[in-house]
Amino acid sequence: MSLEDSGEMAEGQDSIERLGEDSSKEQESAFPKAAVIVAHPDDETLWAGGLILRHPNYQWFITALSRRSDPDRSPKFYRILERYNANGALADLEDGPEQNPLPLDTIQHQILNLLPACSYELLVTHAPTGEYTRHKRHEEVSRAVTDLWRTGTVSARALYLFAYKDNEGKSLPRAVEAAHRFDPLPEATCQEKYRLMTDIYGFQPGSWEARTTPRAEAFWCFESPAELESWLRETEGR
Repeated sequence: MSLEDSGEMAEGQDSIERLGEDSSKEQESAFPKAAVIVAHPDDETLWAGGLILRHPNYQWFITALSRRSDPDRSPKFYRILERYNANGALADLEDGPEQNPLPLDTIQHQILNLLPACSYELLVTHAPTGEYTRHKRHEEVSRAVTDLWRTGTVSARALYLFAYKDNEGKSLPRAVEAAHRFDPLPEATCQEKYRLMTDIYGFQPGSWEARTTPRAEAFWCFESPAELESWLRETEGR
């Protein structure tokens, strides 16, 4: 079964699948909750902006775990939330160029402090190896979120992990066509994502961020910790 999108959405927009749910359950919540947990303010738009824009009927909560004290990035993040009609919050984890490792429990503590609830329809975060070569914070946030989901500390009917690759740094990150979910975005959505990255976040057209802004989005999708564990074993064995 699938959860129907808002009637106000444009033609070509899609639905987030709700496998295992019957129509009576589907009617229980017209506005399901979804949480996006990322390392930096701008990751939510780069890697999942299309998903958010195309599902305005979801109650989105978006949290980035760094840059709360950044006088430039922090206010821009909250303007982005307004555009998405979403709630959200920032943390201030260390994010220097040295990328000194952070303890898993420190990251999880920040996540639990920021999330307003511990039960969601959908949970979205980084992949275990991130989206490009290489940012440790993306990898650490992925581990923190997936561990919270696997232990049931944060519950969600579905977990989505960003699915992008950059050929070991030889190209800009691009959506993985073979991922569980691959979504070429309508032109209007692409333009709006690009506008958010350039007009609100302020990245110049020639910047890495602006050039990277994907015209397709992809996700590894899981409905149970067992599915995730199986996929992790498979990918680690390649």
